[in-house]
Amino acid sequence: MAESLYQRDIYGKTLVELGRADKNIVVLDADLSSSTRTALFAKEFPERFFNMGVAEQNMMATAAGLASCGKTVFASTFAIFATGRAWDQVRNSVAYSNFNVKIVATHAGVSVGPDGASHQALEDIALMRVIPNMNIVVPCDAPQTAEAIMVAAITKGPFYVRLGRPKVPTIENKGEFKLGAAQTLTEGNDVAIVACGIMVYEALTAVKALLSKGIKARLINAHSIRPFDGATILKAAKETAGIVVCEEHTVVGGLASCVDEVVAEICPTRITRLGIRNRYGQSGEPAELLKEYNLTAADIEKAALGIVSK
Repeated sequence: MAESLYQRDIYGKTLVELGRADKNIVVLDADLSSSTRTALFAKEFPERFFNMGVAEQNMMATAAGLASCGKTVFASTFAIFATGRAWDQVRNSVAYSNFNVKIVATHAGVSVGPDGASHQALEDIALMRVIPNMNIVVPCDAPQTAEAIMVAAITKGPFYVRLGRPKVPTIENKGEFKLGAAQTLTEGNDVAIVACGIMVYEALTAVKALLSKGIKARLINAHSIRPFDGATILKAAKETAGIVVCEEHTVVGGLASCVDEVVAEICPTRITRLGIRNRYGQSGEPAELLKEYNLTAADIEKAALGIVSK
């Protein structure tokens, strides 16, 4: 069984490592440092940590100001607040000037669970994708989270890194994280499955079930939403019967839209999108909600079989 870890735990520990190596690293949070794990940085570097209170818009504007003075700023809160409540400041204060502000948002998607619709960001990738200059990464597990944070720290410009609330299983043999380069986790020419975040493990489970039925699925971990690895997607479109895209996000504007846009222009193929369809989240246990919104390994397997059968 793959080891399950909190992505946010690794985020907090990685921030401390960065803080020790670079005195220009500054961290901001919006009164959620215990949940986002930026409290680890605050404990070790109190002079470089600022709790902005429940004032996400002010936090993003302050982050831009600090970045304008040469600091590399990590700003954290829940995804719903980082992207929705503070969108104007992210667009106009951070991204417009291409500042080194790394927005690392936790508690994204329906897997937030009992907190319900008000705290379940299902539109955050779409909101960040429309902003020029914004790099977007959705790590699939804790080790990849550490890699993404390290890359964000040394890469010029704004970042949006999307993390979840629950523990997620560690995916083995992924290879090195590279911004703009998807990872092909399994090979196969019958059908392709493209996933990001917690959906990668669900997809891997589906791939194993499909293999037991004689179907070889190519699984692509599309952790880099922007820049997006269109070449890997096009290769899959040309070499398989179709693509299943699965994301813990609305099917509008996120990973599915990335795939649609690339494929439609160059190599049209069958695409089945598994994600949230014109709905809000709701309160419930994460496993129950993944089932309710058709985001389980069984749903992915069913969608893949549907493509192969056609």
